[in-house]
Amino acid sequence: MKITLKRTPEQIELVKAMASKNRDVAYEAQVALAEFIGPVLAKVINQAPTLSNLFSNFAFSADESPSIPMDLYYDVTDEDYVTVWSQAVPGGLPTNTVTPIGGEMKFTTYRLDSAVDFDKRYAQRSRMDVISKSFSRVAQEVLLKQERNSATLLLGALAESSTKGKNHVIKAANSGRLILDDFNRLLTLGKRINTAWTGGTPEGGIGGRGVTDLIVSPEVVQGLREMAYNPINTKGNNTDIAATDSMREAVYSNGGIPEFYGINIMELQEMGHGQRFNKLFASLVDGQANDIGFASDGSFGADSESEIVIGLDKRVESMLRAVATDSETGSEFSLVADDQYSVRQSKIGYYGSIEEGRMILDNRALFGLVV
Repeated sequence: MKITLKRTPEQIELVKAMASKNRDVAYEAQVALAEFIGPVLAKVINQAPTLSNLFSNFAFSADESPSIPMDLYYDVTDEDYVTVWSQAVPGGLPTNTVTPIGGEMKFTTYRLDSAVDFDKRYAQRSRMDVISKSFSRVAQEVLLKQERNSATLLLGALAESSTKGKNHVIKAANSGRLILDDFNRLLTLGKRINTAWTGGTPEGGIGGRGVTDLIVSPEVVQGLREMAYNPINTKGNNTDIAATDSMREAVYSNGGIPEFYGINIMELQEMGHGQRFNKLFASLVDGQANDIGFASDGSFGADSESEIVIGLDKRVESMLRAVATDSETGSEFSLVADDQYSVRQSKIGYYGSIEEGRMILDNRALFGLVV
């Protein structure tokens, strides 16, 4: 992520005015820059390719008490009560709230904020690079908080997901390797879990697919590339059956693997053995001997070689992010000039925040594969 302020005469004049000895002129210039940069930061945050942006956004006014009519998000034949996953505080564990589908659900929002300051002499010298990097840091800190909140909510809901007696998390055929058989079983699981509102086949057939995206580690993508030259079968006495020539050629030619077996692949550095999201999932399922992992007791195991792969059905509007918008500017991100510094401190500061709340209305859109 890189935010750059161009060295136009207007922007140079504005930045220099921020360091004016006249406090009123300096503060007005700082406020003007905040009003200009705030919407830009909001756009950068919303377009960043992160886990948090997998959630669908809906906006509400900052002075409102947001709610969701649950009957619009569930089928008419569903049970009277459903479970909704949400967080009460940023960084908190996901909470499973039992809600009647005919009711209006109120949910909690929280504020994610960041603050930055720099020496006034950088403004006097028109150091646009320093000021640009300061605003980049504000956006990065908010993105990091959003990412961790999203991961906690998503993995917490996945750890407890179960429909019609079927666990949403299954074990791969082989430890440490993702093969075609795993994709095939994951698609079947998605079809059995995601049915039409009548309980039968969804309209169009393909709607029952269930899994549209996989969130994986770089090592899993490495395993997919290996299919170009490694055997892929899981049955029979012959263990050296390779993929077809056309398939191996396609895998070899498309080393980035944005899509495989009709499923979109999203590669994250935080996924994988020993990485942040894998450790988080291990702590959420700690002690559950649920036969989903490769530990000695069948559990996921924080110290085992188990690795979680997250599957999503993005056609289902289940992952929602409610974000407050400013009633005056309409921007989601609020950036204001920080007025805590005295003249002797010779600093210019900014404070930025975003108010949001995340929830998962239907965990039937979540799947897991332990590799």
